[in-house]
Amino acid sequence: MSQPVINTFAVIGVGLIGGSFSRALKQAGVVKRVIGFDLDSANLAEALQLGVVDEIAADYAAAVSSADLVFLAVPVRAMTAAVSACAPFLRPGCVVTDGGSVKDELVVACEQLVPAGCFFVGGHPIAGTEHSGAKASFATLYQGRRCILTPTSRTDQQALDLVQRLWEAAGSRVECMEPLTHDRVFAAVSHLPHMVAYALVHAVNGSAEEEENILAFSAGGFRDFTRIASSDPSMWRDIALMNRLPLLAMLDRYQSEFAALRERVASGDGAWLENYFTTSKRLRDEII
Repeated sequence: MSQPVINTFAVIGVGLIGGSFSRALKQAGVVKRVIGFDLDSANLAEALQLGVVDEIAADYAAAVSSADLVFLAVPVRAMTAAVSACAPFLRPGCVVTDGGSVKDELVVACEQLVPAGCFFVGGHPIAGTEHSGAKASFATLYQGRRCILTPTSRTDQQALDLVQRLWEAAGSRVECMEPLTHDRVFAAVSHLPHMVAYALVHAVNGSAEEEENILAFSAGGFRDFTRIASSDPSMWRDIALMNRLPLLAMLDRYQSEFAALRERVASGDGAWLENYFTTSKRLRDEII
């Protein structure tokens, strides 16, 4: 795709995800004009100053009324409100897509909210850092990373193809997945690890109250494991609540595994522990 395929591209939420997608598409030369809108006016001004977007809008109407494609990079609990705010101003043929990490109920709601003649395609780029805001965005965030699109029976094929081409232009490897399957998969491989990281920080902090200097000894293992606990708290609050049932199922499974591990530590079963750790190492080495 050497020639621009999108005349006007609107980004709602110009943070790490939205800003990086904008930067990637601008760098690839597949968008001619990028309009940004963000409820955080300081962040929006910074996005313009940094060249993440070409123009900024004062409201949803100004952001999307001339857009051929709208990318929503807002917290998942704010997604339907953002689509509702955009819907009256979308031009016929406009494609709306998102970067949210919860899909099932959101895709259903958003498909119903976009007006006739416009199209919604659910998406989830599997990329990110623990940083946020326009200043954290960079053009190569999606290089070599997966992006999951979640079409349904209502998804327009041409709209799906367009969104896929844009993610590929940004460097992503695109796969399609049914929305509920997506939520179950990412409850396991993304949402649960974040919950565990948050809980571990609290557990160690509780110990720190008893042993005053314990955190001073935290090194590579603790820091690597808990890096994702530095992620945006409000974003992860929303993800936990929006994907509640799949996440609860994984938390229950994790608690069961942890209880079994605790029992074997308590009983001094070294053979079981070594076998358990060996199996975990093998599985981890195979997939990562």
